[in-house]
Amino acid sequence: MTDISRYHRQCLFQKIGEEGQKKIASSRITIVGCGALGTVLASTLVRAGVGFVRIVDRDFIELNNLQRQVIFSEEDIRDNLPKAVAAAKQLKKINSEVQIEAVVSDVNFTNVEKLIRDVNLVLDGTDNFETRFLLNDACVKLGKPWIYSAVVGCHGLTLSIVPGKTPCLRCVFESAPPPELTPTCDTAGIIAPASTVIASLAATEALKFLSGNEGDLNPTLYSYDVWTRETKSFHLEGLRDATDCPTCRHQRFEYLSGNLAPKTTTLCGRNAVQITRPDRITLDFKELESRLKKVGEVKSNSFMLQATTGGYEFTVFPDGRAIIKGTNDPAQAKVIYSKYIGV
Repeated sequence: MTDISRYHRQCLFQKIGEEGQKKIASSRITIVGCGALGTVLASTLVRAGVGFVRIVDRDFIELNNLQRQVIFSEEDIRDNLPKAVAAAKQLKKINSEVQIEAVVSDVNFTNVEKLIRDVNLVLDGTDNFETRFLLNDACVKLGKPWIYSAVVGCHGLTLSIVPGKTPCLRCVFESAPPPELTPTCDTAGIIAPASTVIASLAATEALKFLSGNEGDLNPTLYSYDVWTRETKSFHLEGLRDATDCPTCRHQRFEYLSGNLAPKTTTLCGRNAVQITRPDRITLDFKELESRLKKVGEVKSNSFMLQATTGGYEFTVFPDGRAIIKGTNDPAQAKVIYSKYIGV
């Protein structure tokens, strides 16, 4: 039985009130990714009293995560806990009334529908376009509202998506930008205020939706730079009808089919995993080398680029294929690829 008195200050806010709080308490959400964005989302929404929170993440906690991933501690690192498990452990101490489910898994086309089918809202705490387009496919197919968020450096974006009513992510971004032009937190860095602000904005959108205030959702792609205070709102009215979107117009779920997912092959006896991309890109090694030189040793020619960083060695080819040396775990290889090469 929910003790509504703990949410008294939230209920005093007119747009929520006691009725809105009861709706929040009966709501179910999935947060995909429990890093800089996901930890703020999870902490905020568990404190707000969302009834069920599923946290999905494939990674473990590292020391450099503590600078911005707000619910982890050095103790979690000593205990070698996966992010989802450590998050659930801490959040249960904060609000024992909330049902929290930790899922340690790589979100992919084989499991994404199961992870979101039984919830009211999906929140994006991921760090790559492959997973976001996958979420977009699944949410459009199942009619699940979701909130896109992205942060790198001091800048971030967020967008609320309601299938059938608003443009979907592929209406806005037809395809992912080339990896060599896509900075990641591991190559361009990130400051904690950026992820905190963007995640807080996304959590506010979640509270609007879950409390019955869907009409108040921000209709724009919202951009904010915490360093310069520059704000941009990209208006999307009419975009859904104006674009020939493969997802929401033609109901072609290309990422959900698995056809566009990177393929992994464990290389026997080499402690290495090969990742092959199906999208036939052509990498610009000069751009990629300039990014990777900030975090490790890099050398390249016209045939391949080789880099050593974070205890891993990887060789990248012009078509985006890569061999990640230092692990034989395909899921971990995908993490490394996303961190340093981008997708």
